[in-house]
Amino acid sequence: MERIHFDSGIQEFQIGEGGVLRFNPCDPNLYVRFLEAAEKIKAVEENMAEQAKLLPENDGAAVGKLLQQADTQMKQILNWVFGETADFDRLLGGVNLLAMGANGERVVSNLFEALQPVLLSGAKKSAAQQVKAAKTKAKTRRASQ
Repeated sequence: MERIHFDSGIQEFQIGEGGVLRFNPCDPNLYVRFLEAAEKIKAVEENMAEQAKLLPENDGAAVGKLLQQADTQMKQILNWVFGETADFDRLLGGVNLLAMGANGERVVSNLFEALQPVLLSGAKKSAAQQVKAAKTKAKTRRASQ
């Protein structure tokens, strides 16, 4: 079998001790999905809060199950953003995204805070390259007239 090799811009990022997340930080589609994921995760949290109101008081097992379901949904959203090869359960060592970090913030918030600058920088690089290409094309067009 022949192989085709090319630069796809994929970079590797070590996520804590859990593993490596691979993605192209300059991929505008990924950045859009990342922004949409924040809204989708917020909807999961709101839905979970509404369901929690319906649970019997002091039912720890039901609360645990609800938190586990929300975690699964959130990790599915992250898989949608970064691709199916991104196993966030493995990358996070099985930690629930709604768990608290040592800083008092939820793990999902800490994760988004860590990823956001990488993706924003990539989106800016991508936009700058698109602007540069458009200017070059326009300059070439004007020179040929």
